[in-house]
Amino acid sequence: MPLAGFALLFAIVAVALFRPADRTVRSQLVGQPLPAFTLPALVPGKPGLSREDMTGQGPRLLNIFGSWCLPCIAEAPQLMRLRAAGVPIDAIAIRDTGPAVAAFLARNGDPYRRIGDDQRSAVQLALGSSGVPETFLIDAQGRIVRQYVGDIRADQVDSVIADWRAAQ
Repeated sequence: MPLAGFALLFAIVAVALFRPADRTVRSQLVGQPLPAFTLPALVPGKPGLSREDMTGQGPRLLNIFGSWCLPCIAEAPQLMRLRAAGVPIDAIAIRDTGPAVAAFLARNGDPYRRIGDDQRSAVQLALGSSGVPETFLIDAQGRIVRQYVGDIRADQVDSVIADWRAAQ
């Protein structure tokens, strides 16, 4: 009996070690309307962002980023590819400054139509976003269709474009 108990305990530990739990935090708002928000502009020449800007004009991506975020730098070429494919992208800058974001865009490219300044991460948290970068696909009615947790990778660009087209 003790040997069987030890074998069972060993099997449970072995399974847990080789199959770690998915610790990705998903937004509970997928399938729901965007929460109401209005964010001021952060970068000269780029308007701020509100919920009203995200409705009535077809689907778009809403990218949560920071100029201080290393994965955001890795994601930048994919966002530029999405923009070149005609996908509209708006952004929310998290706990950032105008000069830092302007320098980030000058170095890495600027795929964004609008950038809202979320100094206290209030809108980020209201969206159910747990970090940066994170991207939401928003339909024309302002409903969150899909969430992409982490940076969008090169091998995901075609599927993001397909998701965007399907949301039309």
